[in-house]
Amino acid sequence: MKNKDQLRKKFLTLRKKKYFEVSIKKFDKLINYITKRNKTKKKLLIGLYYPSNYEFNILKLISKFKNSKTILLLPKILEGNFMKFVEWRKKDILTVNKFGIPEPFEIKKKNYLPDIVIVPLVAFDNYKNRLGYGKGFYDRYLFKLIKLNKKIETIGVGFSFQKYKKIPTSNFDFKLNNIYTEKGFMK
Repeated sequence: MKNKDQLRKKFLTLRKKKYFEVSIKKFDKLINYITKRNKTKKKLLIGLYYPSNYEFNILKLISKFKNSKTILLLPKILEGNFMKFVEWRKKDILTVNKFGIPEPFEIKKKNYLPDIVIVPLVAFDNYKNRLGYGKGFYDRYLFKLIKLNKKIETIGVGFSFQKYKKIPTSNFDFKLNNIYTEKGFMK
């Protein structure tokens, strides 16, 4: 079995080679799922990510959640390799963090706890395990968040070719609720 670093290298190369733009139509199942599951909420807080490094481009979701009920959030990297989610609108100024990823330019923006977190991934398996970039940002954040909000929903998003038979895991790895690809939800 390959270790995480070997898998990360393999799937980052594969993602760069096989990347393609996903049409807005391919997001319909994800949008319907989120909408139906959360129709009774007065405010819906959705944690997104800003795609970089050939990640699945989820920015098309923004246009589908343009109502006053939904607050879109992006992660912001903090000291000590922690992160938080802050409110973000499409026209807000972004700054590039130390990893080259755009994030909100924060001027005393409110910190939010998302109801749903759309999580980027390098690879995933049938058991809803995710392989990330190896810094543990999402794992630490999601373990902390689940203690504060047991009903949090985590949805990993990636291409179907990023699936691997079994990702090696440890107690520090957060298992996702769902995985979504251009083919729909993983069964």
